[in-house]
Amino acid sequence: MRYHYKNPDNCPVTKIMSVLGGRWKFIILYTIRNSAKRFGQINQFIPSISNKVLTEQLRELEEDDIIIRRVLTDRIPVNVEYSLSEKGKEIVPILELMEAWGNGV
Repeated sequence: MRYHYKNPDNCPVTKIMSVLGGRWKFIILYTIRNSAKRFGQINQFIPSISNKVLTEQLRELEEDDIIIRRVLTDRIPVNVEYSLSEKGKEIVPILELMEAWGNGV
């Protein structure tokens, strides 16, 4: 069945790309898909991303309720870790399909 959207903003793919589009967000989500990671751990996994851009992307994902930012005050120095929210966990099967497809390319 083909769908035609008179207004592209109503297209589900357009909506997804407005939240997860860009170069880094899927990679960030892929990095934290199995367990919470600290900023430095994410940065090590994606060394070509600048700290500024990583911070911006994490903030946007948090604002969109895709990830959870947790401040760990019981540690010195204080650490922050990021994990998937319930909404973010819904993306994991998509990430796994992308991984499988990418391995076959």
